[in-house]
Amino acid sequence: MKIEKNKVVSLSYELRTDGFESELTEKTQENQPLEFIYGLGMMIPKFEENLEGLKKGDTFQFKIDAAHGYGLSNPENIIELPKSTFEVDGKVEDGMLTIGNVLTMQDQHGRHLNAKVVEVKDDVVVMDFNHPMADKDLYFKGEILDIRDATQEELDHGHVHSGGHHHH
Repeated sequence: MKIEKNKVVSLSYELRTDGFESELTEKTQENQPLEFIYGLGMMIPKFEENLEGLKKGDTFQFKIDAAHGYGLSNPENIIELPKSTFEVDGKVEDGMLTIGNVLTMQDQHGRHLNAKVVEVKDDVVVMDFNHPMADKDLYFKGEILDIRDATQEELDHGHVHSGGHHHH
């Protein structure tokens, strides 16, 4: 069986951002492989493209340039928010507004977004809502551990139900 649309792919991988031999950024654990339904748009499109047609046991190694990975930084995603935005009961929690901290915030539609504290001024906080991997080339190495047909229930729900468990 090969990787194609509506197949559940299970794989292990290592991700680096400064070349195939650079410092490890992320790695799957042996007992927790990455599982996804191929072709449903769950993964970076270029990631899926590079896996198409591979079979169980195949290894892979490929680079995705920043523009096709998590994208390039957008200056419009760096915004100033009133310091009062971060207050709870009229007070900002100690240490919260430390440069480099990543805070989970909510937009006007209720979606959760992560943003990094870039600068703290008297009345405003400069927050960067760009993805932390923006501007980074992605270097993947890994192995295809398993491929199977997605069940109708998985296709209906849009995600893998591992080991008979149904998680949302």
